[in-house]
Amino acid sequence: MVNVYDFKNLSDGKVAPYGVYDIVHNTGFVNVGTDHDTASFAVESVRRWWNSVGKALYPHKRKLLITSDGGGSNGVRNRLWKKELQQLANETGLSISMTHLPPATSKWNKIEHRLFSYISINWRGKPLTSLETIIELLSHTTTAQGLTITAVIDKNIYPIGVKVTDEEMAKLNIIHNQFHPEWNYTIRPAVSSY
Repeated sequence: MVNVYDFKNLSDGKVAPYGVYDIVHNTGFVNVGTDHDTASFAVESVRRWWNSVGKALYPHKRKLLITSDGGGSNGVRNRLWKKELQQLANETGLSISMTHLPPATSKWNKIEHRLFSYISINWRGKPLTSLETIIELLSHTTTAQGLTITAVIDKNIYPIGVKVTDEEMAKLNIIHNQFHPEWNYTIRPAVSSY
């Protein structure tokens, strides 16, 4: 999963596509946000993927592995990202393992080569004049290898500047890996939720 860029849209303003790429099924899910690109938006994108696609594809799985870049809304140091992932783990019962790519290595993230590069090719030269146009172009991006994409609009409001206290961080059920614990960790469902 990766957060790409914000795209200005002449008629509707700014949109932020947040993608989930399933390497097993060669499928993409893009949540197109119309508000701020925050950790809450990023986790909502994962939640929407899980609820609409993931749990049907993986009905008996209790663990989810997410590989992402190390910065931005799903960044290594982003406390809200971790708190929101804890809430998602509590809701779904999933243990969520995170593997952040080291700094300056996002080009190695499979989502860049197997999802967003094909999206860029598909909408190259086409004016992104409305949300409907963006969703249509995203949904019709395919490859000879069978890539399919589901795209949805997210009109939720995501406030910026949300702070997570040390007390809230201490409540997270987070287990750090021995290898680069700042980049690799698992958030397990908590006994009591927030």
